[in-house]
Amino acid sequence: MSADRPSPLVIERILRDRQGIWQQIVADRDLNGLTMRMLASSGIALACYGAVLGAFHSVLMALTSAVKLPLLFLVTLAICLPTLYLFNLVFGARLSVRQSLALVMVAVTVTSMLAVAFAPISLFFLITAPDYGFFKLLNVAILTLSAVVGLRFLTGGMQVLNAHGLLAPAAPAPALVSAPAAPAQPAPTPVPVAAGANGAAVEAVPAVVGAPVAEAAAPAQVVAAPGPMAVAPGHPGPMAVVGHPGPMAVAPGHPGPGLLPAGYPPAQYRHWPEPAVRRPAAERPASMTLLYVWILLFGFVGTQLAWTLRPFFGSPGEGFALFRSIEGNFYAEIIRTIGNLF
Repeated sequence: MSADRPSPLVIERILRDRQGIWQQIVADRDLNGLTMRMLASSGIALACYGAVLGAFHSVLMALTSAVKLPLLFLVTLAICLPTLYLFNLVFGARLSVRQSLALVMVAVTVTSMLAVAFAPISLFFLITAPDYGFFKLLNVAILTLSAVVGLRFLTGGMQVLNAHGLLAPAAPAPALVSAPAAPAQPAPTPVPVAAGANGAAVEAVPAVVGAPVAEAAAPAQVVAAPGPMAVAPGHPGPMAVVGHPGPMAVAPGHPGPGLLPAGYPPAQYRHWPEPAVRRPAAERPASMTLLYVWILLFGFVGTQLAWTLRPFFGSPGEGFALFRSIEGNFYAEIIRTIGNLF
């Protein structure tokens, strides 16, 4: 399924065509529409699941929980998203605000849809085993499992963006190095005439004094090469030179194929293949490390905000209350509930 023909259900497209979602975020294409669809789907799913939570107490609690649970996720996202965006900017990532928001909304959408998928199971235990402690722990476990799966989508999307280079600073453009100016060449030195293979006199190619490839310590010698033509020593073409046997011997002092003398730019030897350079393996950018820190921050902020917005379930034997006084914390309450249950 392509990104240009989205599914009527955004969660179906996320699950079936997640690579298309990541590519759309990388290309920054129609992210406003995608984000709004994910926002609407998440809000409806969380409202349905919140109604199941509040149904343990009363219809009025179900209605308020249907409003407070989407509000919990949206406010947590509004608190933590600037931190994620600034983390990326500080360490050189090139994500825009829309890309960061769309990436996090994918995780929120997966979390909310998994939670509403567990709603029939939660409702089943509400009808068959209406125990307050067990029901509370069951739904905390459902939300935790859904959040873990959603955050795995978040890390997977960040890895795709890292593979496209959006989490690393932009590489500087390579500087253009101009080739050094060639020194002034003196007049060519006359070279004696060499005898060819058939006895005819053939004028040798003049050797240029001071050429880079002809800096030989030994005095120049003219040697007759097999064939119709002999070439003066110091010339880089095929020739026969004293002390260098073989059909492709080179003049004394010439660096030879594959060797670059010190001080000479590689541009002068472009007809020689350059050795392959082994590049070090790419390190994980700091943005990926900070993502895990941000996930922990998101979890702490979300749980504390959930404790502030309680009740979601409604304690049995107590009347309806929109909010309760802030006392204790979420983790202490979970430990106390586990102790009372067992």
